[in-house]
Amino acid sequence: MSTLLHRYLDRDTPLARLQDHAARLKRLQHVLAAGLPAQCVHACRVANLKDDVLVVNVRGSAIAVRLKQTLPTLLEHFARAGYPLQKIKIKIDLPETPSARQPSPVRIVSDASRARIEAFAATLPADAPLRAALETLARRSRG
Repeated sequence: MSTLLHRYLDRDTPLARLQDHAARLKRLQHVLAAGLPAQCVHACRVANLKDDVLVVNVRGSAIAVRLKQTLPTLLEHFARAGYPLQKIKIKIDLPETPSARQPSPVRIVSDASRARIEAFAATLPADAPLRAALETLARRSRG
């Protein structure tokens, strides 16, 4: 066999350790889902396992409170499944913040053109989308 294949098959490589850890987290997620109340299953996910401390991310503080109430039962559930944990740490996922809204671009329109735009907009029906767009353009433009 080639040395590259030997290195890949060697379980002490960083990649192999990472794959093992990911597989362990996936198994822990299944155990967690089996031990959770039905309303919490889709709002909780295993984030990490380090030194017999399981980190679980939850969506929202209400789910976090519910999960904290069930921690003793969950620890027993994991022990019965073959994962004796010392602690389960709960972290609340923060909702994604929307990106800052980009300021409207500055339109440079001469005074004469702005007057023509406003005059044309005035001929359109009051509820016409084109009229609203033209009035906005005239209001935001600079000469």
